[in-house]
Amino acid sequence: MNEPSKPSDPSDPSDPSDPSEPGPLGPSTFLVGGGWATPVVYEPFLRAAGKTAGSAPRIACVIVDEGEGDGERQFARYEGTLRSAGDCTPVPVLVPIGHRFDVEAARDVDGLLVCGGLTPAYQDAFADCLDRLPRLLAERGVPYAGFSAGAALAARSAVVGGWLLDGVPVCPEDTAEDLAEIAVRDGLGLVSFAVDAHAAQWGTLPRLIAAVARHRLPHGVAVDENTLVEVAPDGRAHVSGLGRAHSVRPSADDGVLVRSYGAGESFPAA
Repeated sequence: MNEPSKPSDPSDPSDPSDPSEPGPLGPSTFLVGGGWATPVVYEPFLRAAGKTAGSAPRIACVIVDEGEGDGERQFARYEGTLRSAGDCTPVPVLVPIGHRFDVEAARDVDGLLVCGGLTPAYQDAFADCLDRLPRLLAERGVPYAGFSAGAALAARSAVVGGWLLDGVPVCPEDTAEDLAEIAVRDGLGLVSFAVDAHAAQWGTLPRLIAAVARHRLPHGVAVDENTLVEVAPDGRAHVSGLGRAHSVRPSADDGVLVRSYGAGESFPAA
């Protein structure tokens, strides 16, 4: 069931979060739903990174490199977008496809941006540091930003692709990430909800709805392109940018409840 967006109200009995409960530890986590046309969605991330840097923050841009110059081309796009968003020093961290990310690359930077590409390949690249990386980021106060695949990876239960549920199509095949059945794998756990990206543009909201229902996930958020969801330490998720974020929760009748939030609105992350 879809309901119209409404401003957040901590007193709303339908709001499942208790605002008195403590939020996640460490800095905010920033989730970008894809798209290249809106540098402004990176500004909050750069401000958070700059708090500890004292000058232009060094931003590690982690890219799973599929070879033949793809990694360098992708980095050039991210570098241009980040520099348009603010004063910063982007640093390429290219991980050849099939290899693993070295968590030490997050030690000497002020912000970590995990970029987009084949989502299962990103999940595989981080498989050896799903516990260590979040601890390191929290200890050093380094904010995390995820773009598309990187946003999906931030979740505790990462929706990494697929387009079928028991053989039945639920979203376009070209969004499948080289998978058939919808797949949920271990993620970084930086946010408590599952994430899907390109929601309005690629039609991935039904995949997230199916994942929440099938895998009994407590919460999922599908993010439009050119849209940012900032999950703050107070446990609230704040929306900005040009599109919307679509919150999916199980309902009492074994269905799901979908609520859509636009720029300037927030909702409980838990």
